[in-house]
Amino acid sequence: MRRFLSLLVAAAFLAGLPAAAQNAAPEIAFDALNPLTLPDDIFLGEVGGVAANSKGDIFVYTRTGHPTVSLGGARAFAHGGSRLLQFDRNGKFVREIGQGIYGFMVAQQVRIDPQDNIWIVDQMTGYVMKFDPAGHVQMLLGRKPEAIPVPARPPAGDGGGARGGLPGAGAQSDVFNRPTDVAWDAAGNIFVADGMGNTRVAKFNSKGVFIKSWGSKGSGPGMFGTVSAIAVDAQGNVYAADGGNKRIQVFDNNGTFKTQYTNVGTPAALCITPGPNQFLYSSNSNPPEDFDIAGEIYKMKLDGTIVGKFGRAGKLPKEFGTVNAIDCRSENNLLVGEIANMRVQKLALH
Repeated sequence: MRRFLSLLVAAAFLAGLPAAAQNAAPEIAFDALNPLTLPDDIFLGEVGGVAANSKGDIFVYTRTGHPTVSLGGARAFAHGGSRLLQFDRNGKFVREIGQGIYGFMVAQQVRIDPQDNIWIVDQMTGYVMKFDPAGHVQMLLGRKPEAIPVPARPPAGDGGGARGGLPGAGAQSDVFNRPTDVAWDAAGNIFVADGMGNTRVAKFNSKGVFIKSWGSKGSGPGMFGTVSAIAVDAQGNVYAADGGNKRIQVFDNNGTFKTQYTNVGTPAALCITPGPNQFLYSSNSNPPEDFDIAGEIYKMKLDGTIVGKFGRAGKLPKEFGTVNAIDCRSENNLLVGEIANMRVQKLALH
């Protein structure tokens, strides 16, 4: 009887603990190195995105350059605040793509699709841009505002953006407000995390035609505090990093809420590995008021089970400062882009 009571008390205690305490994640051993050799006249700024193509070439979308804003008349013209750089598999600089292009202002993310097309997400211009492997622009989603108020005004509305399927909605359905990420399903449908000014996920077909969107500001299922990252698994399920509510939400391909994971801190970057046995990586972002706490990256099964974690906040190798991008084309070989440390690290998990 005494043993039964002891077990009952222990069970009650565990039930009251947060999920993170109940599922203490084992540490995953790993190595890290700087994979890039930069020319003498190019320096990385805050790394919004890093990704690799099927050949192992590395692409970095970085907040560096000489931003220009000209005010006057009916329009403010702004460009030049970010650069898209390509390196070969050994980290040697190959070229710059889109130098001086109108849509580069504040680098937010770069992703490589299954056909090796290069997609960038720019938070300030509101563009999601598709380049072919040769570096030519193939598609634009979103639209740069014709006028930029100075000083900037806070976003209005519920964060859901313009709604598809409404009379007169038209092209407004794909006007973004500080987008953060892009992903695709096996059919080529495009999913955009319109997640900082708006708080929604927008879905397009492979030709860039708007289909629908879901999400609004809030904390309930299907609502978001922010949508900082997005990923899609082989079955077409959509994973959204809701950093504002400290959770990852999972939806089916049409935006129906399925479940949520609340045991990974404040998710800021997501990546799902390819292949039949997929894993989800999620970074626990350092809070902006304290870069010396949190910072680890979690490795998870798609059902939310934590396999382990690695890294911590800091400025040295194998430490992380505001991880904004994870590339996981290989399960145990990752590329990580950091904002606070202005760098890319190549990780090998053991």
